[in-house]
Amino acid sequence: MTQITLFAQVIALLPKEIIRKIIRDAGTDKHCKGYNTWIQLVSMIFCQFSNCDSVRDISNGLKSATGNLNHPGISRAPSKSTVAYQNAHRDSSVFQELFYMLFRYFGQQAAWERKGFRFKMPIKLLDSTLVSLTISVYDWAHYTTSKGAVKMHTLLDYDCLLPEFMNITGGKRTDNKAAFDIEIKPHSIVVADRGYCDYGLLNHWDSNNVFYVVRHKDDIQHRTIKELPLPEKHAQNVLLDEIIEFELPTAKDKCPKRLRRIAVWDEEHGFVIELLSNNVTLAASTIAKLYKARWNIEIFFHNLKQLLRIKSFIGISRNAVETQIWTAMITMLLFMWLKHIARYKWALANLAFLALAQHIYQNRPIQVAERALYTPSPG
Repeated sequence: MTQITLFAQVIALLPKEIIRKIIRDAGTDKHCKGYNTWIQLVSMIFCQFSNCDSVRDISNGLKSATGNLNHPGISRAPSKSTVAYQNAHRDSSVFQELFYMLFRYFGQQAAWERKGFRFKMPIKLLDSTLVSLTISVYDWAHYTTSKGAVKMHTLLDYDCLLPEFMNITGGKRTDNKAAFDIEIKPHSIVVADRGYCDYGLLNHWDSNNVFYVVRHKDDIQHRTIKELPLPEKHAQNVLLDEIIEFELPTAKDKCPKRLRRIAVWDEEHGFVIELLSNNVTLAASTIAKLYKARWNIEIFFHNLKQLLRIKSFIGISRNAVETQIWTAMITMLLFMWLKHIARYKWALANLAFLALAQHIYQNRPIQVAERALYTPSPG
């Protein structure tokens, strides 16, 4: 289990007074005796840091830290039945609200550095990931006749590589339909895969002054209005740059405006990527580069599933699953913040190891543990 002295230092990074105000406003501690929302939050972050498989692991892990719990604000370790009951019954939306607050809080503490692009327009990466569930256990999470699942629809901020919005739905909810529920600020640019190539959605974004770069489907029917000049010396991977309009009446009714279509050769994978955009000022090479940056959200999902516990759950109700997902997101935010303030350039996997390597951390502050684990690469 995670050494509690290090864990307490991580919990100390959280703005406790702001969190308590949100909890008071949410009313989730009304008629609560003992195991309040703050303790539940700390317990679930402990679950993520310690890679707990069950509520028994959480309870026993916190009990083993007797005498070290006062600093994180826990008077005594909860029983496994208490953890299970509150995960099932305390409204998970309070942890969703806490995540968004912490996203804003840490964002105000740091000047996230943009890499790869000179323009100041906010860049948002949009995608979803499926979390599989056993249908016989999670009978509320219907996906197919034999499988259950929930889907995490996520809008990732490119600069800090953290979700500024996430919506948890059933696995059947399609990406293009779910995207209508995701608010994107005007004059941002959203980058998405072809699952979001929906004529109505593209028009919705354009009408709200949101720029987009979306990979289009192979079967779109369009008419070329104007071919734009290609770069002569640089960006030789840009094969086509043109202004188009849709031909089919159904498509034209939903998306009447003219669009920009760009074809790019993907050298790494050996095929052509065709993109749609409503931005006519950025260079075609920049739009191609923006789509390539979409890979960062795939990396985010990979880290989330590999480093934290969202592929297996300690509760079976919808509320328990959502509570675990939102507290995992808060833990990921803490990992990213630790990475940002760390003296050395850590990968998230290294930070996860740092959090789990209990024998190194005993009675040491984070900075000392960091120096103990860091080994400069040869040369």
